[in-house]
Amino acid sequence: MVLAILAFGLGIYVSGAGARSERALAARYVRDWSRGDFPAMYRLLSPASRRRWSETAFAAQYAAAADTATLESIRPGRVGAISGAYVRVPVRARTRIFGTLREMLQVPISGGANGPYVAFGGTLLFPGLRPGEQLIRHSVLAARGSILADDGTPLAQGPGRTSPIPAVAGEIVGTLGPIPASERSTYDALGYPADAQVAQDGLELIFQKRLVGRIGGTLLAGHRVLARAPAAPGKTVKTTIDPTLEQAAISALGGAYAGMTVIDPKTGGLLALAGLAFSAVQPPGSTMKIVTSTAVLQSGLATLGTEFPVMTAATIDGYTLHNSDNEACGGTLLNAFAVSCNSVFAPLGAQLGAQRLVSTAQRFGFNHATGIPGALESTIPSAATIGDALAVGSSAIGQGKVLASTLEMADIGATIADAGRRPIPTLVYGAKPRFVRVTTPKVAGEVQQMMEAVVEFGTGTAAQIPGVEVAGKTGTAELTNTSSQANATQDTDAWFVGYAPVGDPRVVVCALFPNAGFGGDTAAPAVQQVLVAALGLG
Repeated sequence: MVLAILAFGLGIYVSGAGARSERALAARYVRDWSRGDFPAMYRLLSPASRRRWSETAFAAQYAAAADTATLESIRPGRVGAISGAYVRVPVRARTRIFGTLREMLQVPISGGANGPYVAFGGTLLFPGLRPGEQLIRHSVLAARGSILADDGTPLAQGPGRTSPIPAVAGEIVGTLGPIPASERSTYDALGYPADAQVAQDGLELIFQKRLVGRIGGTLLAGHRVLARAPAAPGKTVKTTIDPTLEQAAISALGGAYAGMTVIDPKTGGLLALAGLAFSAVQPPGSTMKIVTSTAVLQSGLATLGTEFPVMTAATIDGYTLHNSDNEACGGTLLNAFAVSCNSVFAPLGAQLGAQRLVSTAQRFGFNHATGIPGALESTIPSAATIGDALAVGSSAIGQGKVLASTLEMADIGATIADAGRRPIPTLVYGAKPRFVRVTTPKVAGEVQQMMEAVVEFGTGTAAQIPGVEVAGKTGTAELTNTSSQANATQDTDAWFVGYAPVGDPRVVVCALFPNAGFGGDTAAPAVQQVLVAALGLG
């Protein structure tokens, strides 16, 4: 009788110990899930489950379920009772669309010689699922928000995305289309319907999140509803785009394969973006000398009056870099800048050194995201990778591996126009202006004097406006190796960045015409045309 009682008590103890270990196993599994530690979860699976599912396939099922539910995080509660072969764990699942769901996760447990294991099954993929049920989401989009110009004129509205100024809107708004295959998983995780029309480019892409509104829908466990969420219309977005300047930029490009950016230096507001404004990067050529001059003046390597020899070329590390058309130039630093003298600025760049050149370029915005979705980043190699003195000298004149967009070069011009403060570009009307201090007002003022000389008597005279002081810089970027090319009459990109009036600049304009000759011949007149429009002189 005593032995029977002892045996019965031992059975109860063993049973209780087994239940405790199973509950502890379930708690550990869900805790690892909350941390995103799928390898640890996989190690808790039964041998049979691991034979059936690879670790990659196991994690992929969780990823698919998370996308379906738009899951952001889970938080397990106190482990509940054991019901048959399942341990019940209360879980709070936070989702992007459906808010926070409080459901019971059923963790199937199997025995084994070495202790209990988790038997992988469908109930583990999301709280609330029962055996045999599949997680399903039906998503709904409400009306897309409108896009407005800075004066309130619609640029895109309604299902047809129409505008009363179609020429302007067609240049900047962008298009809607099916979800690209490469981005399907991203949109799925955000909760978009599979057949949604989403932004492909332009302002539609830049403001996609605001315009789409709140995605709604129903989350199902088989035929049962786990959650519902109503869709809400997208927001109306008022942009900084000025229809008059956008049309002026379109006209100035004249249908050419080219790009133009117009920016307000006092706010960073992007007033016009036409063509390849930020969708292409090219060697900036001599417009890069704005950056190099800033670094040179800051470091004290030269002043505006420092004299340099008149030469047709310069030799760095045994390589000869020629001036455009073998022109003989030199004289003061101001004059060398005005006539865009490579034989002065390439050696100056080499003397300046990689560290100072790259550091200054980065303060101007190189190697930093633009903050405009879809805009390409302008880049310069790091000081450690830029290369030898020849490479640094080539970079200082906008060659080598330096790449820039008109958005970046317009922002550089705006930095000088605003006394050394770089405005952070924005397309949101009324956004609080933000600035980065790049250089001192004194240095910026000296660079401005050099840019005035460019337009007054240098390579940018085509940008002159009668009765108005204009500052600017030409760029003629060679698309072959500068160390071996004697002139740049062909195969060159034409650049110009300029602003007016000096002292109280209204706008800064940058134009790029790829494979279009000299900056002073092609880009400067286009910029002048937009400056005239901005000043109301046209």
